[in-house]
Amino acid sequence: MNMETAYQTAPAAHLEPRNPGMPLDMGLVRAAQANTPAIERRAATLPGRRSVKKDHQAAWLLKAVTCIDLTTLSGDDTAGRVRRLCAKAKRPVRADLLNAMGMPPITVGAVCVYHDMIAPAVGALQGSGIPVAAVSTGFPAGLSPFHLRVAEIGESVAAGAEEIDIVISRRHVLSGDWQALYDEVRAFRAACGEAHLKTILATGELGSLRNVAKASLVGMMAGADFIKTSTGKESVNATLPVTLVMLRAIRAYHAATGIRVGYKPAGGISKAKDALVYLSMIKDELGDAWLSPHLFRFGASSLLGDIERQLEHHVTGAYSAEWRHPMG
Repeated sequence: MNMETAYQTAPAAHLEPRNPGMPLDMGLVRAAQANTPAIERRAATLPGRRSVKKDHQAAWLLKAVTCIDLTTLSGDDTAGRVRRLCAKAKRPVRADLLNAMGMPPITVGAVCVYHDMIAPAVGALQGSGIPVAAVSTGFPAGLSPFHLRVAEIGESVAAGAEEIDIVISRRHVLSGDWQALYDEVRAFRAACGEAHLKTILATGELGSLRNVAKASLVGMMAGADFIKTSTGKESVNATLPVTLVMLRAIRAYHAATGIRVGYKPAGGISKAKDALVYLSMIKDELGDAWLSPHLFRFGASSLLGDIERQLEHHVTGAYSAEWRHPMG
């Protein structure tokens, strides 16, 4: 990847066809397996590979910035905090750094907030083309009454959210009730209307990599436009073994249907070097078509600050203090 192709000049639009889903195919679900020792060995080799350097590394890091869902999901969120986050979303990398690299302005992929913060986010992002994503369906546990979870999606879409990050009922996976999981996600997909559906599997609570593989397939069959690892609130969030399993499920679904489904790792990804590992996995497992905010997102906030510090080091040869790269 070179500096000319590492970024997008326009905000993230939804250019991929929607995933219409398909009837639940229990043959494919039952056939899904996961060789845990082999997956863990493969994942363990990835961070140790020689990383890209110099201009190439800067290009990959700029690509990572455009794939970030800049997120605030705290109980003490305020409209002011969200507006500051949106200002950062529109100008995620300092202008002097972009100018030094000969780059035009870039934006992040989306801003992700709770329902009550949709209105200030939509107002702050007006005209930018950056979509607002809202977590929904009783996030993070997903244990509120079903009709309220469906209604919550409708409320968030009506408020202006263009993407909805839903959480599944983990019990359906743990009990092997794949029809119930399919029906649940299908209902959420219908409630989204034109908004894109990102299905959070909460992989740290699913018990096994085999369950992750099966849940990934069922979510895509039900119409998920993205599958996402975690809420960020579990004790174990995005990991490389889980990512490998989910990417291969996406590849299998694409082979069966011709539809590309996106992937979003979330929780615990805070360092630029980690972003490079995830991007390299996407390229290796799915190909260049997925190296785009249309099909890949990081669920993160602190990641952006570390990437910006690495870009300043690339430009100046020195690391700067974190306060030079505020989030808002």
